[in-house]
Amino acid sequence: MTRKDTPWLFRTYAGHSTAAASNALYRSNLAKGQTGLSVAFDLPTQTGYDSDHELSRGEVGKVGVPVSHLGDMRALFKDIPLEQMNTSMTINATAPWLLALYIAVAEEQGADVSALQGTVQNDIIKEYLSRGTYIAPPAPSLRMITDVAAYTQKHLPKWNPMNVCSYHLQEAGATPEQELAFALATACAVLDDLKGKVSAADFPNMVGRISFFVNAGIRFVTELCKMRAFVELWDELCETRYGITEAKYRRFRYGVQVNSLGLTEQQPENNVYRILIEMLAVTLSKNARARAVQLPAWNEALGLPRPWDQQWSLRMQQILAYETDLLEYDDLFDGNPAIDRKVSALKDGARAELAQIDAMGGAVAAIDYMKGRLVEANAERIGRIETKDTTVVGVNRWIETTPSPLTSGDGAIMVSDPEAEADQIARLTAWRANRDEAKVQTALHALREAAASGANIMPASIAAAKAGATTGEWGLMVRSAFGEYRAPTGVSRNPSNRTEGLEPIREAVQALSAKLGRPLKFLVGKPGLDGHSNGAEQIAARARDCGMDIHYEGIRLTPAEIVSAAVAEQAHVVGLSILSGSHLPLIRDTLAKMREAGLADTPLIVGGIIPEDDARALRAMGVAAVYTPKDFELNRIMMDIVGLVEGTTLAAE
Repeated sequence: MTRKDTPWLFRTYAGHSTAAASNALYRSNLAKGQTGLSVAFDLPTQTGYDSDHELSRGEVGKVGVPVSHLGDMRALFKDIPLEQMNTSMTINATAPWLLALYIAVAEEQGADVSALQGTVQNDIIKEYLSRGTYIAPPAPSLRMITDVAAYTQKHLPKWNPMNVCSYHLQEAGATPEQELAFALATACAVLDDLKGKVSAADFPNMVGRISFFVNAGIRFVTELCKMRAFVELWDELCETRYGITEAKYRRFRYGVQVNSLGLTEQQPENNVYRILIEMLAVTLSKNARARAVQLPAWNEALGLPRPWDQQWSLRMQQILAYETDLLEYDDLFDGNPAIDRKVSALKDGARAELAQIDAMGGAVAAIDYMKGRLVEANAERIGRIETKDTTVVGVNRWIETTPSPLTSGDGAIMVSDPEAEADQIARLTAWRANRDEAKVQTALHALREAAASGANIMPASIAAAKAGATTGEWGLMVRSAFGEYRAPTGVSRNPSNRTEGLEPIREAVQALSAKLGRPLKFLVGKPGLDGHSNGAEQIAARARDCGMDIHYEGIRLTPAEIVSAAVAEQAHVVGLSILSGSHLPLIRDTLAKMREAGLADTPLIVGGIIPEDDARALRAMGVAAVYTPKDFELNRIMMDIVGLVEGTTLAAE
């Protein structure tokens, strides 16, 4: 019988509502054949706030599971033996804290901590570039990454302490060359810092424990070649830059989630084919095959997937691994001249980008540069879809469709439990009331001292976890020790060279600005904790190119801060972008504050992943326009804005 290779780990990125609800989902997925866990945490947990913090309002349990303390972590992994599990935790700024909670629960289960297997993503640099769940400035954030790595080297030798995540770079518009270069530059920044925290003898092993989390998009051949380029460039860097002589420590170890950026709200059933094709790019080439694969669900552009939707994606992996003969063969692409040419071209492009970043002083010093490059690349990507130079089936071509039976009827999309936030806050309040407060304060003081002194953050974090401290208290200690930080927006004040299709809009903006007596002022805001800023950036950049006077401060603002800025800037129109599902409470709050501030007549528009029922509710509240991913024609949105402001101005006259 032909010997088959062992399949990659099958994972589904999951978590929502509460720890207990997520635990039930995990156990169900494991029973269906999933072989590893991939934990999604909600935005308060990712950004170091408790569930009852002002900024957490409307965000609890929306894009992942809330974990505020050791009790939540216990509930999350109830009846799941951690010693036997391979757990990936998508957590970055609060990675030391969540790993501390995980270790504490494993010890309570009686596990051998040194046997724990899994990954913390722990890539804070890409948070400044694409996802926004950072807390501290770059330098202390890098220090905490390497603290985790150094701690695991001694205590969790099978754990991947650093998962360089290029996934969100592609989601933010990165070209393949940028994804390669920015990820490798991040890995180099981490390894350069880690050198001072582990011995020379242990360093090669630590290089071998670095893993990557990569995106696979729809351009199948390019993505396959990108993975082969990653493998070869990483091997090259490890040998030439770090002197790693053992081949096993130079191996490019990566997991993948296939592209969510390309999932469409229109004709969402087409996403099944997209997901399958993208998975092939990271599984077909044996010498560049993912160690773990997690697939989105076909309907993620519409809302929260149901367990059945996640099962469908899991079955896709199982069919490829167990029904086909893929795992019986050597690499299918070695020696292919077309593949070799493309890999070589990608490597050359990535090396040039890496040289530019190195010349600027490395990844931390080049954050502004990289952010600007991503915004530009994403603008070009969107522009190609608008002009139909890039075909997206069902979006800009072949848009006629028969209504899908998969998206009709009640329950077609799962809705997060509306009572989950109140339930979570009640349990958090009870947790605080029942703990030993003196013990908690002693542990938090020691944590603050460790952060300030430069000592490894992990032992004090574990002690605080066991004492009963909360996620928000850990975050407060980090903020007090290191200060807070606001990342660059990447949106230049200077218009781009893009002109195609903009002249009629520019003329309309100029004419309206003349009527208004000053340039049309457009305030773009990101309320709440959602850090996915691509949409807001592209709207702001296009409005700027159309001649509007834009005001965009970036992510993570309260409704009060946004309304205050609208008053100060004398905004003619306010646009809010929310992708976390928290649009209803945040918009309700913003509208109330606008009325209080005398801005009741200022149009408010909203963009995000918003189901039609919610869009109707928002319009009933007084929202002037609602845009979802199907509204990809930014120029049409710009003309809508001109019309809204003009209508408001004429009505006022």
